[in-house]
Amino acid sequence: IYDGTNRYGNGRIIMSRVGFREKTNRQLNKASGRTGYTYIDGTAAPKLAPLTKKEEKRRIKKQHAVRKNRDKARYMNIGFVSFTIMALATAGVILFSYIHLQSDVTNRVTYIAKLEKDLNNLRLENDEEYNRIMGSVDLEEIKRIAINELGMRYAKDGQVVTYTGEGSDYVRQYSDIP
Repeated sequence: IYDGTNRYGNGRIIMSRVGFREKTNRQLNKASGRTGYTYIDGTAAPKLAPLTKKEEKRRIKKQHAVRKNRDKARYMNIGFVSFTIMALATAGVILFSYIHLQSDVTNRVTYIAKLEKDLNNLRLENDEEYNRIMGSVDLEEIKRIAINELGMRYAKDGQVVTYTGEGSDYVRQYSDIP
């Protein structure tokens, strides 16, 4: 009989000549009243050396630490539960706000894309209309009417006065220009 670790992590290995058979913890509990062991009957069970005192101490220490951690995990007081609920509520509010902001950004990007498309369409229509108007204007005909019918002439060197606006959108004339 070997009382130590088997291939399932812990338990008892029993060797015999009768074949291989494994019993579960429930069957073992009913039979012997012990818990936490699994035993294997048969020739497939390996011969193992018993645990040394150092290994036994390490195993007991590990079992104690595991039991202690399980006890801590089971113990939940009202403070822990309320803290957990508040943390989950805060996380929920933050996630909801984040999703809302992402949706808002997506909607604004979509709206900006629509406005840019409308602007491009209006520019295209404006350019087409301008080209249509400029295509229908005959500059030679305008020159002929201005000179022959209206009596206009080309300006001479001293007749042209150039004025530059200082950032203003329009110019007001307060007196006659010579």
